[in-house]
Amino acid sequence: MTQVRYVILFAVLALSTSVFSQTTYPKITGYFSVMHPIATFSEEETTVNFRDYYSVNFPTGINIWKSAKIGFSFEIAPSIKTDDGISKVNSVLFHPGVLVALGHGYIFAGRAAFETSGRFGVTPVITKTVIKNTNSSYYVSVPFPVRFGNDHPASFTVGLQLGIAF
Repeated sequence: MTQVRYVILFAVLALSTSVFSQTTYPKITGYFSVMHPIATFSEEETTVNFRDYYSVNFPTGINIWKSAKIGFSFEIAPSIKTDDGISKVNSVLFHPGVLVALGHGYIFAGRAAFETSGRFGVTPVITKTVIKNTNSSYYVSVPFPVRFGNDHPASFTVGLQLGIAF
């Protein structure tokens, strides 16, 4: 009788264990990152972060992958700026967008941008996963924000973003 119990237990465990690892979709992932704008260009001026001021963003979001190739992302990114010894939350960015897997760990994100400072625009982002673990991955991104509005000239920024996805 004891042997029958072990055979049944073994059969249940063997049948409930997946032989092949499969990802089911939709797949939901979250992430947190730190983004440093490097330089901002407009018709009035070129500003460089770290020289006259320091600005840092903290993009946090959720990705919903419809398939292995395409997904949707929603990101919120508060921006902190330190200028002349005064630090403050400069604005909060609402950043919805589409994700396209390019292969070999590269992802393109095309995002709409809505800042509480009154600016708006688009942000194309290229991301590369550099370390992939079972429960998380680390990535590097290069965002290219383009902004308009709020009685300022159009601007183009290049940044560097480091993050963790889980």
